[in-house]
Amino acid sequence: MKKLINSPENVLTETVEGFVSAHSNIVTAHYDPVFISRSTPTPAGKVALVSGGGSGHEPLHGGFVGDGMLDAAVPGAMFTSPTPDQIEAAIKHADSGAGVLNIVKNYTGDVMNFEMAVELAEADDIAVRSVIVNDDVAVENSTWTAGRRGVAGTVLVEKVAGAAAARGDDLDAVTAAATKVVENVRSMGVALSACTVPHAGEPSFQLADDEIEIGIGIHGEPGRERIKMDTADRITDLLLEPVLADLGLVSGEKVLLFVNGMGGTPASELYIVYRHARSVLEDRGITVERSLVGNYVTSLEMQGASVTVLRLDDELTQLWDAPVKTAALNW
Repeated sequence: MKKLINSPENVLTETVEGFVSAHSNIVTAHYDPVFISRSTPTPAGKVALVSGGGSGHEPLHGGFVGDGMLDAAVPGAMFTSPTPDQIEAAIKHADSGAGVLNIVKNYTGDVMNFEMAVELAEADDIAVRSVIVNDDVAVENSTWTAGRRGVAGTVLVEKVAGAAAARGDDLDAVTAAATKVVENVRSMGVALSACTVPHAGEPSFQLADDEIEIGIGIHGEPGRERIKMDTADRITDLLLEPVLADLGLVSGEKVLLFVNGMGGTPASELYIVYRHARSVLEDRGITVERSLVGNYVTSLEMQGASVTVLRLDDELTQLWDAPVKTAALNW
């Protein structure tokens, strides 16, 4: 194992220290327990957004803390859910009196620990809602999940909900905006190679040199099938077709197309995937109104990519376009 770390035990703390030092104008860190928040308090009367999950998926979630997105993010250890006390502390810190929306990826540990934290926060009279993201169409149940996994679509939920909160929507309305994205976003990924969790010291799964895993999870969970390596266009078809079928998109609709890297894939390859995915959509009469390409929900150094499609309407497009200032998204 070759990694730029000092010791597996210190990866989380040292990552957070470096991240907040590099982006101190946007975020600050808390260490007892660990969470990341905006460098300035949540504006009075604004609904606060909190998300989190295991580390190893950077820039998710800390990279999306800031104006127009999250007010706090809770990082667990590598591929490990944050604890209820971390989440509770983040909720209490972020709340400015208008309530808190939790955005939770659908993994059993995340869901359970966020639910426990909500109970603790509600005991202190904080109004809390939670939205579960389950955009992965690859499999219905997999390692660590009951139901579909939450993957790259989480970024889109956080952006839209963050914009709704920033414009002054109340807790019910912000929750409705987040739910609307969850209902209209789907994703599917592929792995060309495995990743190595620092404390494990060996790859999380094995692929032969000529094999890829279609429908992989962001922790290396099994996908739909293991096949021989193929062309980028063919692989893109295998990712995109189930996404479009599940969404039921028809000619005349508008979408956001998001091609996400898993951490070890060159940008050039992500743009090759985007090129073909957009062509397929346009051939079907579907307009790509907005785009996002890059490494936003990673799996350490895994080689691979995911394709995410969000059905757009005027409201979602407006919320996506709204100003945002975070370490990973800024316009």
